[in-house]
Amino acid sequence: MPYPDSPMPSSPSPAGGGSEPAPLAKRARRRAPSLSVSGWIGFAMVFAALFVAVFGPWLAPHAVGEIVTADVFAPFSAKLPLGSDYLGRDMLSRIMYGTRLTVLLALAAALFAATVGTGLGLLAAVAGKAVDETMSRVLDAVSSIPTKMFALMIVAAFGSSLMLLVLTAGISYTPGAYRIARSLAVNISQLEYVQVAKVRGENAIYICCVEILPNMLHPMLADLGLRFVFVVLLLSSLSFLGLGVQPPYADLGSLVRENIAGLGDGAPVVLMPAIAIAILTVGVNLLIDGLRGGKRLRVRRAAEA
Repeated sequence: MPYPDSPMPSSPSPAGGGSEPAPLAKRARRRAPSLSVSGWIGFAMVFAALFVAVFGPWLAPHAVGEIVTADVFAPFSAKLPLGSDYLGRDMLSRIMYGTRLTVLLALAAALFAATVGTGLGLLAAVAGKAVDETMSRVLDAVSSIPTKMFALMIVAAFGSSLMLLVLTAGISYTPGAYRIARSLAVNISQLEYVQVAKVRGENAIYICCVEILPNMLHPMLADLGLRFVFVVLLLSSLSFLGLGVQPPYADLGSLVRENIAGLGDGAPVVLMPAIAIAILTVGVNLLIDGLRGGKRLRVRRAAEA
């Protein structure tokens, strides 16, 4: 029998421990990032593509335009791990340089579309019905033009340059980003804490940047990843048609086009740039789907707790 002054043993909590550790553990589990198996595969593919884009020019065994062999469309070998192109240049080095240009151009265009679309969506949510209707109709007219047709018209009218390609791709995908941002911003602007901020007399910039934007950031980041994939495919298709990146620069789409003659000889080098495009685009899609799956899993865990 315990002495009267001795502390009574604490009864175990339902979670199997003290009263504090269990909630802390639950909160830690909820905050921990969760990815599905496909999400980790996508993460590995995206990481590999970004690693090549950042460090490829320093890791490439040869200069981008150096002719290393007289054998055009050479097969795989120890000297040429991915073979040679139609001029005898090392395809591995060409892909490393081309990946960097593809990622930079697509990322710049996707950021342009997401930034402009989000800004216009926030403006439509707080500026009133007249501004909202005007912007929506103008951007609907832009989005009614097929993306590739719009890009072809711009390139045919103004020529092809790196800056023009970024602007063309960015403008093409701004209406889609605007529609998503406007929908999110309009829904959030009807919530109570936003209405309270309006009653307090906060200006429109404060409401947009402090009350609305932080609560629509995660969906817009997911949309940014999808826009990035769309831009990669658009720029690659333009380069394949000869209207995208021009020599002496070369992106992955240009590498496919300039080696297309090797198909008749069964040269495997033709497939290498196409595989690089597939790794980049499929990886981003798998990563985004994995993040969505992780979010659903965290919501389900919170509901069970």
